[in-house]
Amino acid sequence: MRKTAIIAGTLIISGMVAGMLSIVPSVESPGYLTEVSGNQNQVLFGAFFQFMLVPIYIGFALVLYRILKKYDESLAIGFVSFRIIAGIFQLIGIIILPLFLLLSQEFLVSTSTDLSYFQTVGGLLKSGRDLANHVGVMLATGLGNLILYYIFYKTKLIPRWLASWGLIGNILAMLASFLILFRLIDVITPHFIVLTIPLVLQEIVLAIWLIVKGFNSSEIDCSTN
Repeated sequence: MRKTAIIAGTLIISGMVAGMLSIVPSVESPGYLTEVSGNQNQVLFGAFFQFMLVPIYIGFALVLYRILKKYDESLAIGFVSFRIIAGIFQLIGIIILPLFLLLSQEFLVSTSTDLSYFQTVGGLLKSGRDLANHVGVMLATGLGNLILYYIFYKTKLIPRWLASWGLIGNILAMLASFLILFRLIDVITPHFIVLTIPLVLQEIVLAIWLIVKGFNSSEIDCSTN
């Protein structure tokens, strides 16, 4: 199972890198209506790496499934299912990105009287993308991770302090998603960062732990006996 742990740890790091590269500054900019059209490659670059998150998200779950099912197959299936749902929300976010390009191109050739229309449509696209990426993906991933870290905590496949950290981090990240959903905080704000940074740090530690130390082999041996 050492190879499985290394693959899982590598996928976590790959997901974090792809997530950072999927950010599209021109779309997040207040002047996105004028900036996106001139940054087509940036949009396509971000869409590509967001697409890469789909096989990473689902692949991580499938890699761990073969181990998790030995302890609780129903929960293992639940974990994989939530990862698939998260992947679907990622695809929705990808589909929305090219629409910003079309909107920006149309805006640049429009008359000034059309400004409110483009602002309204752009606002809806931004809200839809934020809901897909920061509510749909985060909630589906969070629910799946709660299952994952519950199994980890119960089985001691990783240290319980690390599993507990994962449970707390995901609960805080899900809280951030709910606050975004109800418009109590915005994406990429100090409040959002404070709520999500514990999970980011935990995933970095988990990835390093899996690559360097792997799973608790004694617990795996006990499960197969």
